[in-house]
Amino acid sequence: MTRLYLPTTLDRLRVAWAAGSFAPQGDVVVAEGDDEDSEYAALMTAADASADLLAGAGRRVVVVAEVADLEGAGRPVPLKRVVALHADPDDRPAGADPDDDLAWYATQEIPDLLG
Repeated sequence: MTRLYLPTTLDRLRVAWAAGSFAPQGDVVVAEGDDEDSEYAALMTAADASADLLAGAGRRVVVVAEVADLEGAGRPVPLKRVVALHADPDDRPAGADPDDDLAWYATQEIPDLLG
C-alpha cells in the first residue's frame, strides 16, 4: 500500500464526504519512506499546500489515504481508503506559523469536524 497525503479544505472535504470519494485537487504528497520522519515531512508538505488552497484564514486539512499503488494518486480516492485526517484545531489567521502541528482525527470523527 502507498500512503497519500492529500491537501484540501473543509469546504472541499464536505463535497468529498457527500460524494463518497475524494478527488485530489492540486498536489498529492507521498512520503519518501515509511518511517515517522518521512511521513511527518509529507504531512507538513501537504499542510503547506492546504494553506495555499485557503488563500487566507481558515483550517488546513490533510486527508491521509492508502492506495494499492501510485497510479491511484491522480484518481478519486474512495472514502473507505481514508485512514486518517489532520486539521488545524481551530481557524488560523492568514500568515500563521506554517510549522504549527495539525490535530489528528479518526475517520469516524469526520462528520463532527464538518459539523
